[in-house]
Amino acid sequence: MPRTRLATVLAALLLAIAGVLLSAAPASAHDELLSTDPADGAALEAAPAEITLTFSGDIASDEGATEIAVTDAEGTDLLDGSPIVVDNTVTQTLVPGTGEITVLWKVVSSDGHPISGQFGFTVAAASAQPSASASPTESVSAEPSASAEPSASATATTAPASDDTTFGQAWPWVIGGIVVIGLAGAVLYLLVSRARREKALAEARDAGSGPTSER
Repeated sequence: MPRTRLATVLAALLLAIAGVLLSAAPASAHDELLSTDPADGAALEAAPAEITLTFSGDIASDEGATEIAVTDAEGTDLLDGSPIVVDNTVTQTLVPGTGEITVLWKVVSSDGHPISGQFGFTVAAASAQPSASASPTESVSAEPSASAEPSASATATTAPASDDTTFGQAWPWVIGGIVVIGLAGAVLYLLVSRARREKALAEARDAGSGPTSER
C-alpha cells in the first residue's frame, strides 16, 4: 500500500506539472514577425505605395496598439495615413521616397504583450522622368544646327580682318627694307663718286708731272 500510494502521488504531481507547463507555453510564446513586403535589405527601382508586415499570430487592432514609423535617410516622414490591421497583417500606405528607407514598428501580439523591431530597404533615385524630356532637348538641339551656315559666313567675313592684321604686321618690315636699300644705294654712290675723284686727281698729277721732268 505505501508504494501504491507513493506512485499515485507522483503521478498526480507529474500531471499537475505538465498541465502548468502546457498552459504556460502559449502565454509565454509571443508572436513574431514572419515577413515584410518589401523584404528587409531589398533594393527597389521605384518607391512602394505601401508596406506590409505579416506576423505569426493575430495582432491587436485596438486604436494606438500598432505604431509604424517610416523615414528616409534625411529623416523625412513617409507615412500616408494610419496603419491598417487585419488579423495577422499590418499594412501602411506611404508617400514616395528615395534612398535608404527605415521602418520602425511596434504591435501588440495575441498574448497581450507588445513586440517591436525594425527593417529597411533602398529605393533608387527616379531617372525615368528626366529621360522623358530627352526628346524635347534633342529637337531643340536640332534647330540650332541649322544655324551652322551663318556661323560659317561669320568666319568668312572675319577672314579679311586677319589678312589686314597680317599686312599690318608686315608693313614695318617693308619700310625697313626700303630704308636699307636706300642706305645701300647712298653708300654705293659715295664710294663710286670717291673712286672717280681719286682717279681724276691721279690723272691730274700724272699730267702735271710730265712737263716738269722735261725741264
